[in-house]
Amino acid sequence: MTVLVTGGAGYIGTHTCVLLLEAGFSVVVADNFSNSRVEAVNRVERITGKKIMLYECSLLNEAAVGRIFDENEIDAVVHFAGLKAVGESVEKPLSYYHNNITGTVVLCKAMAEHGVKRIVFSSSATVYGSAERMPLTEEMPLSAANPYGTTKLIIEMLLRDLYRADGGWSVSILRYFNPVGAHESGLIGEDPLGRPNNIMPCITRNAVSGLDPDGTPEVLMVFGADYPTKDGTGVRDYIHVLDLAEGHLNALNLVSDRKGVFVHNLGSGTGYSVLEILHAFEKVNGVKIRYEIAGRRKGDVAVCYADTTRARVELGWSAKRTLEDMCCDAWNWQRKNPKGYC
Repeated sequence: MTVLVTGGAGYIGTHTCVLLLEAGFSVVVADNFSNSRVEAVNRVERITGKKIMLYECSLLNEAAVGRIFDENEIDAVVHFAGLKAVGESVEKPLSYYHNNITGTVVLCKAMAEHGVKRIVFSSSATVYGSAERMPLTEEMPLSAANPYGTTKLIIEMLLRDLYRADGGWSVSILRYFNPVGAHESGLIGEDPLGRPNNIMPCITRNAVSGLDPDGTPEVLMVFGADYPTKDGTGVRDYIHVLDLAEGHLNALNLVSDRKGVFVHNLGSGTGYSVLEILHAFEKVNGVKIRYEIAGRRKGDVAVCYADTTRARVELGWSAKRTLEDMCCDAWNWQRKNPKGYC
């Protein structure tokens, strides 16, 4: 079975590609490298000892996307590609709407033209908006607190409409929470270009800067300490990236067996505050993190964590790795790759 992984050179994409290859799938990757590097794909091949067919292209390029399907017998798609920074989406909404939504339309059009109707879509817990009740379940009302979340919500609607128009589609929508950690080899991990938006690469880069005897350790900015939470910092559901990748394999098996639209939360089911994550990292890895409190970021919510019952029942999936595993593996990656894939 051949799987097209859009955004397959990215953080979650590379880890999913590893598991796909190890499970016996053939993998084709499409990535425009706007927030990823070719070296990440090379390292996936190094981990697995298997080759990946790689296309450097944007999903906005209709001809290039069509060529991927013309040149390969694609059986299913795992769709990660998209812009994903909440704060940036508030500042550049048009870029997010155009890239994420139009790119998905182009992809689905090519799929339909080539008779490929199985897709696993990388959605997000942001589609729940500023929900007041926790944990979040798949049946809860949907909204969005920022343009990034709105693009995910619109794409979910698009995929539902595809199935309504043609019952031959099999669609898995995975609403996942905050991926952290890295592959145990330390060969692949989270390496955002420019300034990170997510908490763990901010922490690991802070920690690795402290290893330079001639340098000055960076200061980690904690955005918001006045939320209605246990310590005033935002609470999130953090999940190990390999647990998340395993969820995609289970979802791929589901859409291979059944027609319909299937929605599942992928998270640990536990909420941790920013300071809890920071102090857990310090304790597990024996490093000290310098941090300062800053104001809230636009578009952020106070608390967000998952109810994962449906994924456990319908996908046979649950997160297995601990917060300590996440912190240890993230540091193993950054310590071995202080400048990422450079």
